[in-house]
Amino acid sequence: MEALGYRMGDRVIRLAIAAAVSVGLGAALLPQASSAQSLSDRFKSLFGGGSSDSDKPAAAPAAPRQLDDSDAELTCPPVQIRAGASTYSVAAPGKQPVGNDLKFLASITRTARQCSLNNGEITAKIGIQGRVIVGPSGAPPSVEVPLRVAVVRGGVGEKTIATKAYTTTVQIDESGSVPFSLVAEDVVYPAPSAAENDAYVFYIGFDPQALKGEPKARPRKK
Repeated sequence: MEALGYRMGDRVIRLAIAAAVSVGLGAALLPQASSAQSLSDRFKSLFGGGSSDSDKPAAAPAAPRQLDDSDAELTCPPVQIRAGASTYSVAAPGKQPVGNDLKFLASITRTARQCSLNNGEITAKIGIQGRVIVGPSGAPPSVEVPLRVAVVRGGVGEKTIATKAYTTTVQIDESGSVPFSLVAEDVVYPAPSAAENDAYVFYIGFDPQALKGEPKARPRKK
């Protein structure tokens, strides 16, 4: 709590402690509302806990080949939180997100990924779970959480292969500590060569620019 740079009241401290306990349990991160059931099912397939192999239908002959860490040539890149983008804090209008002016703080608590290879392209699903904690200034009934997923080839001359912004709406309840979930299912990029495969990484993080929408591409000069 001291890292936030302010002193909270007893109620906020209790909420932060409760959030830490919930993050440790892990299972509390999954949405409970029936409207989020389909999202919960997708997280089960990414984070584990889904149906057993005997319950799954046989894969069609033309199904994409799944990639995992045991693949000999291409592997599903690891997920890393971009430095400086691990939290998202919002303040009262005209204020800084510190002390009593903090409205809410969002953080990422868990990630997962799944990749498939088809016709020379990698299609990835990136799962992100996190939590929103209400600050002393109080949060509105619902908040928009902006996130970004990027496929990056690291090393000398780091290069962004693909990037996309996402937002998810979080309904705030009386507990003041609410989990959120997002599955980015449309991350597609050209399959790298075997030599470059290990240099690839999925970077994720909060990006306020996502709330403004992606900038329009400049028209090419004729």
